[in-house]
Amino acid sequence: MRKQGWLFFGWALLVYFGFPESARAAVAPPEKVREYTITENDTTSYVLKLAFDESGNPSYYFRNVFTPVCLTGECKPVYINFYWDLLGNYLRFDFPPREVLTKMDHEEFKPEDYEKLQDILSNSNSLLKDVAMEDLIGKGTENLADSVDAKAGATLKTIKNVVIDGAVYTCYTLWHLAHGSVVDEMLKITETYRTDALLHQFLNSTNHHYQYWAMERVIDQSGTVAASFSADLMQIMRAKNVFTARHALQKVNSQFFSSAERQTWLWETYTKASYPLQIAILKKLATVPFRAPLAQQTAQFLLKANPEQFKLMLNLLAAQPRLPEKAVQTLANHLTDSNADYTAEIYRVLTALKPRSPLVQHKMRIYKEAISKS
Repeated sequence: MRKQGWLFFGWALLVYFGFPESARAAVAPPEKVREYTITENDTTSYVLKLAFDESGNPSYYFRNVFTPVCLTGECKPVYINFYWDLLGNYLRFDFPPREVLTKMDHEEFKPEDYEKLQDILSNSNSLLKDVAMEDLIGKGTENLADSVDAKAGATLKTIKNVVIDGAVYTCYTLWHLAHGSVVDEMLKITETYRTDALLHQFLNSTNHHYQYWAMERVIDQSGTVAASFSADLMQIMRAKNVFTARHALQKVNSQFFSSAERQTWLWETYTKASYPLQIAILKKLATVPFRAPLAQQTAQFLLKANPEQFKLMLNLLAAQPRLPEKAVQTLANHLTDSNADYTAEIYRVLTALKPRSPLVQHKMRIYKEAISKS
């Protein structure tokens, strides 16, 4: 009874004074949004927000923007929300309730204007990148409408296709907000959340920016991959994005494909890959000593290859310090093929290999006699 009384008393104290911070943290729901105050040029400050998913993992950034869009004599306020991925790549925009964008003549944006604005903001290499606000003001047009049809000089004519007629300054201001110094701030913040779990998430993402960022962090300068990330990289090499697949393939060192199992896997990948990736795989294999299965598979595939692939494959076989006997026999079997260009090159390689097999030597003599009679 006394023990139960003490337990009750202890519980009452917890309720009255509150749980210890560690206990509260253990039962607290996942954080949904975290705010960061960003200061630019030691004068301008704004709040950047990081949103988290239901599991408490960082998901994306957003900012509630208020900015004056200053024209040549007046400023109009713009309220808009911007969204970026975790590496600062612009995603989309939306608006607070009852807020819209207008042009210089106070005409509201039409649906097609918003679509074009999304295209403009999505282009991180826009011509707006190298344009200064002053360049948008043509001599003698200081009091004219915000229109690319005004006689505002060469700059406006150059950027006509990357802005919205009647909203040049709005497009300019919003693009620089979406792609300005805020991007560096987001990169710094995301780096503080880097964990193995986040790296796995990025490597398996459909966002190629995430994949490149993560690959730079799981593959060291020598091309060595931490064992726990090997499966992620192999998945990238087999994915549909040939650019990330080729990047992963080129970044890893030859040791990554040193085992017979990995070489068999790579050959299977080759047979299913697009042509550009097939060529990349063959070039990668130039740094990889062949195990017997890969040597045999390469030798067998020779006659099915086009001239570019054939040349790369045969050079790979010829460069091996010691080509397995089975692969040498497969090469000799190809000497009876009807493709004279291929058989001539195979015979040249076999001659350099100086095979000891009587059967291979016999097939080489038959080929040489046939060539001398033709």
